[in-house]
Amino acid sequence: MAAFADHLSRGKVEVFNELGIDIVIGRREGASFYDAYNDRKYLNCHCNGGVFNLGHRNPQILDALNRALYEDEIDVGNHHLISGWKAKLARRLAATTQDHCPGVVFSPSGSEAVEVALKTARVVTGRPEIISVHGAYHGHTGLAAMAGDARYHEPFGIDLPDFTHLPHNDLAAMENRISDATAAVILETIPATLGMAIPHEGYLARIKEICKERGALLILDEIQTGLGRSGKFWGYEYDEVVPDLVVTGKGLGGGIYPIAATLMTPKVHKFYDDEPFVQVSSYGGSDIGCTIGLAVMDIVESPGFLARVEELGDRFEQKLSCRGEIRRRGLFIGIKWPDEGAGILAAKACIDAGVFAVFANNDTSVLQFLPPLTITDSEADEIINIVNEALS
Repeated sequence: MAAFADHLSRGKVEVFNELGIDIVIGRREGASFYDAYNDRKYLNCHCNGGVFNLGHRNPQILDALNRALYEDEIDVGNHHLISGWKAKLARRLAATTQDHCPGVVFSPSGSEAVEVALKTARVVTGRPEIISVHGAYHGHTGLAAMAGDARYHEPFGIDLPDFTHLPHNDLAAMENRISDATAAVILETIPATLGMAIPHEGYLARIKEICKERGALLILDEIQTGLGRSGKFWGYEYDEVVPDLVVTGKGLGGGIYPIAATLMTPKVHKFYDDEPFVQVSSYGGSDIGCTIGLAVMDIVESPGFLARVEELGDRFEQKLSCRGEIRRRGLFIGIKWPDEGAGILAAKACIDAGVFAVFANNDTSVLQFLPPLTITDSEADEIINIVNEALS
């Protein structure tokens, strides 16, 4: 703790000490991690926003890593050269969009994948404006931070022109704002940091129509909602919308190795055919990362996996519905109370009881609740019982 305070963040240590959640993460497996100091078990119901969708140290993911290192004898690879691992994962990801978005650019993190999407939209359309929503979160790098809520760019003095923020779920505002100066609208399919606010029926599809009418692109940020978290492979499938670009990350690395991707239509991706060396990344889509991503795809696309996610989500909704308003798709769950700050108190109560969950940063009345997609029935019942007691 002292070393962390000295070299990383004294403020974080002080806040966590004050709140009594001074946990130092130690060993971890499956749905749980343990405090390195006292070996206390915590059931992970935040999963770092989806990084641990498949639990901690998933055996299939570890097997894929070991095969890559010791059987295939590979390392991160070299971005100057052609990579079969990149090609395999790109093909699998493209197929999940029915090849509507077959072009893929790999990055080491979700923030960088969003940067790719925003840069690409601006150069392809020849337009400057990016439209997003208040309370959004798209990452901490420059363009991504600007597309997010003000709290992610104002403290750094980042104030770039041509970024517009509108209210979430406000179609009239979108109708009035999207114009021939708009390069793209970027939206989280369900904005997690805004409290898992489910979009109104037809919201995404209508925005896509407006974008198409006015020559703008629609970018959907599926870094948290994608890869099965919503009960479908992509969260946008609920609205039957076809985006121009899709961003994924977090869970694609299986909690073992960071990797993210930006998927795009052939029309958009043509830019990278014309400029093949303009977007380079030493660690973007590393060969090891791609082997992990392929193992993640094998699990999520296995028969019955998505149905199981929906079954578990329904189980949680039925058993926890008395605790507040449930906002849910699959195992992407928010629990909302009427009062600001209630989500903070709920998170503290859950953590004290041994279930790790966090509040929504841009709507503190909401508790974010993301159990691993791979939990067993007995683990689900254990979590439900602990949370119900903690929140009573």
